[in-house]
Amino acid sequence: MIYGYARVSTTDQTTDPQHRALSAAGCGRVFQDHGASGAKRQRPGLDSALAALQPGDVLTVWRLDRLGRNLSDLLAIVQEIEAKGAAFRSLSEQIDTTTPTGRLFFHMAGAFAEFERSLTVERTKAGLAAARARGVKLGPRRKLSGDQIRKARLLIEAGEQPRSVARSFGVSDSTLYRAFIRTGI
Repeated sequence: MIYGYARVSTTDQTTDPQHRALSAAGCGRVFQDHGASGAKRQRPGLDSALAALQPGDVLTVWRLDRLGRNLSDLLAIVQEIEAKGAAFRSLSEQIDTTTPTGRLFFHMAGAFAEFERSLTVERTKAGLAAARARGVKLGPRRKLSGDQIRKARLLIEAGEQPRSVARSFGVSDSTLYRAFIRTGI
């Protein structure tokens, strides 16, 4: 049996292109995960796909990064597939572990994928550091301005309940209290 596995990282993405490619490759059943990072090893769809494998089966993915984000995870998953007497195939990279050449190429492609991911992480960290050096404030925007925090304090001192003050500014109680703590009120 040829099985397929499709994964998208966020719930607003679609697996449709992957399903089309996997169906065209002859997959009789496609397992999928929505909103699941490839960095996480525990994924219900992947777990079901691996559990379904029997000797002689093939697990097929559209691209190598749909299976895992780093080389050690990719190798562990493919070893699990091979331990069941099954094989692995990636359509985009044209990797097919039923052949010695395919197994060699899998290891090389996995190393390059991990290298690319490391470069992306490195560039992201450098970009964030450069932004901080320029004085850019990172993270979510503050829900309350300094003026709003001062007004909230005055309202509470005048006898209003903190909960109603928080609601009047459209924030939760804890957001209001954190704003007080952050500003030293």
